Amino acid sequence: MIESNVFDRTETNDPVISDRLYNFTIGSVLCWGFLVNWLMVLWIPVENIIAISPWAFFIGYFASCFFGVYLFRSSDDPIVSFIGYNFVVVPFGLIINIVVSQYDPTLVLDAIKVTGFVTGCMMVLGTLFPQFFQRIIGTLCISLLIVLLVELFQMFVLGIRQAWTDWAIVVIFCGYIGYDWGRANQIPKTLDNAVDSAAALYMDIINLFVRILRIMGRR
Repeated sequence: MIESNVFDRTETNDPVISDRLYNFTIGSVLCWGFLVNWLMVLWIPVENIIAISPWAFFIGYFASCFFGVYLFRSSDDPIVSFIGYNFVVVPFGLIINIVVSQYDPTLVLDAIKVTGFVTGCMMVLGTLFPQFFQRIIGTLCISLLIVLLVELFQMFVLGIRQAWTDWAIVVIFCGYIGYDWGRANQIPKTLDNAVDSAAALYMDIINLFVRILRIMGRR
């Protein structure tokens, strides 16, 4: 039986592809997501997004993300998984549009460069030390949940936002990138698994970028 969670898959009935094609597919799917986000920032005025009812926006955001994640994690068809990936990319793009509109384009470009460098480093570490990242994944999950709860409490109850939460989430998502990349290279190398792995990495990288931008914006 094929596991529904992409990173739990140990066998496949699909054709196995070469390492080069597998990594090329992951990179291409990631670049597609980033391109869509970039075009959304260029073509969708941030005022149109802000004008949407907050409740409607967040319900639509989470519904699209959860549906997309369900599609790419439950399907072994690369086309269906790619469609699910786009259901995640689009709502993330709306958030990115709102965030980057608050900063100078030069700073945004610098944040992209830093994110790319950090991502590359964590992929190398994920390749070299996959067992280490597997051991700390439980700690990463618990830490992320705690930091997000603290952040929400600070924002909606105390009315403050502290810089340390951004730093903490940067560290956590660095760990997630190392983990997801390490696992991506341990599962069967199929087109569907490449798309699914790219989707997981996309969410890690976008969250990392947003936090790095906030940190750099304060400086």
